[in-house]
Amino acid sequence: MIPSQGETPDIIAGVRLTGVARTDPFGDEPVDVHLSEGVVADIAPAGAVPRRGLVLEGDGHWLIPGLWDHHVHVVQWALVAQRVALGGATSAAQAAAIMGSAVPLPDGRRVGTGFRDALWADAPSLAALDAATGETPTYLINADVHSVWLNSAALRREGFEPDGVGMLREEPAFEISRRLNAQPSESTDPLVARMAHEAAARGVVGIVDLDMAWNEDAWVRRLAGGFDALRVSFGIYPEFLDRAVAEGLRTGDAARGAESDLVRVGPLKVITDGSLGTRTAACSRAYPGDPHNHGVLTVDAATLVELMTRATGAGIASAIHAIGDVANSHALDAFTATGAWGTIEHAQLVAHADIPRFGRLGIGASVQPEHALEDRDLTDTIWADQTAQPYPLRTLADSGATLLFGSDAPVSPLDPWAAMASAVFRTRDGREPWQPHQSLEPETALSASTRGGSTTPARIEPGDVADLVLCARDPLGADESAMRSMPVTATLLGGRLTHLA
Repeated sequence: MIPSQGETPDIIAGVRLTGVARTDPFGDEPVDVHLSEGVVADIAPAGAVPRRGLVLEGDGHWLIPGLWDHHVHVVQWALVAQRVALGGATSAAQAAAIMGSAVPLPDGRRVGTGFRDALWADAPSLAALDAATGETPTYLINADVHSVWLNSAALRREGFEPDGVGMLREEPAFEISRRLNAQPSESTDPLVARMAHEAAARGVVGIVDLDMAWNEDAWVRRLAGGFDALRVSFGIYPEFLDRAVAEGLRTGDAARGAESDLVRVGPLKVITDGSLGTRTAACSRAYPGDPHNHGVLTVDAATLVELMTRATGAGIASAIHAIGDVANSHALDAFTATGAWGTIEHAQLVAHADIPRFGRLGIGASVQPEHALEDRDLTDTIWADQTAQPYPLRTLADSGATLLFGSDAPVSPLDPWAAMASAVFRTRDGREPWQPHQSLEPETALSASTRGGSTTPARIEPGDVADLVLCARDPLGADESAMRSMPVTATLLGGRLTHLA
């Protein structure tokens, strides 16, 4: 009897184990993995133990631990399905024209996402956007989400005065995204469910959701509605910290009132600087052509220490957004001062002296390897005068830091295989590898894509939770193209099939 999606096999038969930190004696020989009550019960040579119950035939494929994306903005990523793709726009004029021909959403607004204006030859202007889009409220969200370009109709609708450009940055831009994301749950929850099933089809068993909202209630509602495709750890933003502390939320606890333990409390998320593409990441050297622009620190040192102290005292981990080298120093100092635990999110430009501090402090580097390739041209121009190391994946790993891979979806698509390929090969689209000295071994990249990260990766051993992925190719032997297109034939969450090809 062949199992179906949603069922719980008793045995995964005839598979080969691969990955890191293996303690089994089987090498490349096929094995049967026996499951019971959501965990791995036994691993034996293929056929050595009677196969009783429901059998998932592995056909000699490779079994790996379930994959995690450690940085996702769930609703914003899900809503990409309804928004106009602007990643191919090579100028402000082209982006405006694309939006001018777009069909408005049912609420009467046009929303586009994914533009990258830092290397456009023409500058965005309100007049050009208005000429192309007229009186239909129109919003263009930067790929990095740190800026939003609005036409006059949208500015009026949102209560902003036109300034001749229409570009909002940092907190005003985040506020626009929050408003655009505040759709009725009957509209967003099906999109979230679709996103989750697509993630499961790529071998994902868990995500860290860093939506800018009070996330517990939304996830409890989704679980009650039947959501069961992923494990979720949800973030808490500073404006909700008092509530989280008062209500006793602690990192790792199951969401209150939930119908399962799939959703758990995650970290305090604090955004302390801007981004490279918006030219607001806090850096030690100025941006070219703008000698007074070193980016922005959006949270001062005293406030950051106070937030992290309160979170730590309440049992809540910290996830600190830091992109520029000044912001990374700022965040590491705050971890040192508070004794907080958790991660620095992004760590895109890090001073050489700060790289060893991640490992010494036990602070995870939650990084997005696809960003390195998306930003390579920006890094080589806008950050050309910086002396810190951009995207220091290998250096961080060599210094003992725990790497945790993610996508920052919608900034990059939620696909762990793309992240691994970018980390290992430092190239895509046939270009020469970028800064190949920062490339990682496949074993490290795979470990960084599991729940525990590169230094404490998930394993497949008796007693371990049966979050598993069956791949048609060996991830540790794949070239760049094969890794990006990795065929996932089955994904199991606690032994239950969430995807079956």
